Amino acid sequence: MSKSTQGPQVKAVETSSGIRVDEVYGPERLEEFDPEAQLGQPGEYPFTRGIQRTMYRGRLWTMRQYAGMGDAEESNRRYKFLLSQGAGGKGKGGLSVAFDLPTQIGYDSDSPLALGEVGKVGVAIDSIEDMERLFDGIRLDEISTSMTINATASILLALYVAVAKRQGADTKKLNGTVQNDILKEYIARGTYIYPVEHAMRLVTDIFAWAADEVPEWNTISISGYHMREAGCTAVQEVAFTLADGMTYVQAAIDAGLGVDAFAPRLSFFFNAHNNLLEEVAKFRAARRMWARLMREHFGATNPRSWMLRFHTQTAGSTLTAQQPENNIVRTTVQALAAVLGGTQSLHTNGFDEALALPTEQAARIALRTQQVLAHESGVADTVDPFAGSYYVETLTDEIEARAEEYMTTIARFDLGGKYGMLRAIEQGYVQREIQNAAYAYQRAVDGKSAIVVGVNDFAEEDQRSVPIQRIDEALERRQVERLKALRARRNAQVHEAALRGVEDAARSGENLMPRIVGAVEAFATVGEVADILRGVFGEYRESVVV
Repeated sequence: MSKSTQGPQVKAVETSSGIRVDEVYGPERLEEFDPEAQLGQPGEYPFTRGIQRTMYRGRLWTMRQYAGMGDAEESNRRYKFLLSQGAGGKGKGGLSVAFDLPTQIGYDSDSPLALGEVGKVGVAIDSIEDMERLFDGIRLDEISTSMTINATASILLALYVAVAKRQGADTKKLNGTVQNDILKEYIARGTYIYPVEHAMRLVTDIFAWAADEVPEWNTISISGYHMREAGCTAVQEVAFTLADGMTYVQAAIDAGLGVDAFAPRLSFFFNAHNNLLEEVAKFRAARRMWARLMREHFGATNPRSWMLRFHTQTAGSTLTAQQPENNIVRTTVQALAAVLGGTQSLHTNGFDEALALPTEQAARIALRTQQVLAHESGVADTVDPFAGSYYVETLTDEIEARAEEYMTTIARFDLGGKYGMLRAIEQGYVQREIQNAAYAYQRAVDGKSAIVVGVNDFAEEDQRSVPIQRIDEALERRQVERLKALRARRNAQVHEAALRGVEDAARSGENLMPRIVGAVEAFATVGEVADILRGVFGEYRESVVV
């Protein structure tokens, strides 16, 4: 009998998006590849290789660590610690504010609906005095601040600007980002308040107002991150995020704004997952797709309008409570993917975040992870080092093609062609696609075709405990007492007149932002302004999607 010359059978391998991965990639995979059209040069259309010519050789990414817990004083101490440890990198310091759940959905700390939630998953902010304490000793014109806030984004941005005025800062020089991405709340995250049409009005009011009042501010961070956390694939993250982005651009144009007046201040927020090369390809594909959409579909002529500028956060959903130290390695791989993919700013998760908000030690290790990558690994030394890679270029093209298929399907939900994503959300299409992907992944974990180290393989019976961050239970009472004291001493007539102004603007169609700024300066609270808008706009009620 003759012996077989075939080698051992190799199992089929796919990326998280179900893209088949071959054993070897060679030049035949790029026979139709056009480097000039598909890559270009760094800093040039279509920006596949990055939005700046020199990328990290000129300036490192911003190391923006997401933080917020308890009350304003406790969060202020964490911010000062992070800044002292080099958060932001060289140049302006970079902070990212996490708000508690009541603040995110427009309830004050003394609301019955806030009971037990005050300061738990972020900082409690009720008034201008809280915001002032949050940034005590931190000049707002000397840092860059990102705020993860959506349904109440207009109110929190107004508070930030009002505090900057109190500090004597030139508001036209304020630098930062407000997330302000309400569509993904209806899809994946759930911190919505108002019906979609009214929520979209608040988004475009911020666009229009900020162009004059805070021109250096990024008025939205269009977020794939939370959809990825809910279980979508890399391809779906690109498709659904860019579809959301197209919806915001169209809404702003329909509100009378010129595309090049607001598009240069659009920004994006992506997840960095474990599949290193798929993630790198994902970021490259997203940049190329957005550039083409803005130039060819929307007719933008300013090259800055074509640029997909994005923040990245490592994947919270991949963190495990079992063997939590393994999360340091996961976070490092994910951060590396973000850097190799050309991110503009980056948050690295604390290794203990599957258990609680990060301790100071975990926050320090997370920041040091970025600093080691920046200063010791060499990955910042050359731009887009994977350009021309047989595998990465093939994967970039495949992610783009599959994402475009999704976007074509989404466009068909609206016969008018403008708002397909809104109709797709209303009919539950996007939610179902994410649910199906999440279910498929969980089945892969349960069946051990997807290995999670320390969970379904390489597990340990004896689990060592790690110190975790705990929130003082007395904090809620103190926050409520401060809120009551503010209400007792403010000028009732001025406060009531300011809230009437918000209501009048909501009913008339006038831009709401000047009225909201006036209200918070008159000591109106987050919950009071949100309640005025609830009274005019109503509240959104979710349709169950199965």
